Amino acid sequence: MLMESIYLKYSYDFRDYTGASQKRRVLYAMKQMGCASVSALQARIMHEATAFSELLQYLTIPVTEMFRDPSYYAALREHVVPFLKTYPSLKVWVAGCSTGEEVYSLAILLKEEGLLERTIIYATDINPQSLDKARKGVFPLDAMRLYTENYQKAGGTAAFSDYYTAAYNGARFDRALVENVTFADHSLATDSVFSETHLISCRNVLIYFNRSLQERVLGLFHESLCHRGFLGLGSKESIDFSSYATRFEPLVKRERLYRKLA
Repeated sequence: MLMESIYLKYSYDFRDYTGASQKRRVLYAMKQMGCASVSALQARIMHEATAFSELLQYLTIPVTEMFRDPSYYAALREHVVPFLKTYPSLKVWVAGCSTGEEVYSLAILLKEEGLLERTIIYATDINPQSLDKARKGVFPLDAMRLYTENYQKAGGTAAFSDYYTAAYNGARFDRALVENVTFADHSLATDSVFSETHLISCRNVLIYFNRSLQERVLGLFHESLCHRGFLGLGSKESIDFSSYATRFEPLVKRERLYRKLA
């Protein structure tokens, strides 16, 4: 009932998120928001838009870091970039971009490969606060050591510190990295395709969806990708048992990189 009420009042559709993940996040939200029961939580968000905004932060908990799973980015450099270089212009979609760490990681990779200036990046998420953080491009300074290690393991070719300026206990990334980035509200559960793209990176998002929603999302990606376009998923995600398994070929299966067949 809670997810149905959210959908009817706010048009955010969490109805096809996996039950275990959903239950865990709702219980955590109840504790943080001082609600003794799900019905009490539901009553609050039905009458207070600010309460729903708070709940949304718990339902879409961002778990991310720059160059997360460095071998994925190394595989992009080695196996996908050579194909991307054959296009005069590029469109990349980072679906479920959260607070933007993956967006900046991809922008840095594309810059180092000489592709950023001719690339438009669409960075989408359902959480307005996460999108706002992504636009600002300011990340915790104490995370830079880990991010630097990830960057180096991913095949980075410069000094990672060249990409940000340290100030006020934060690391502000070069605005030039996101000159061609469009940050936009987009729901994989309810919205449609908005552009033809050459590469879609959607990592560690599908694991929170049930089978029917995963099918819907893979359909969106298949429709959005250009002929022989590329799809990157998270390390625990796969298209193997979906109806789209025969519409993509594994490019680097271990890194969940696929290429559209038709």
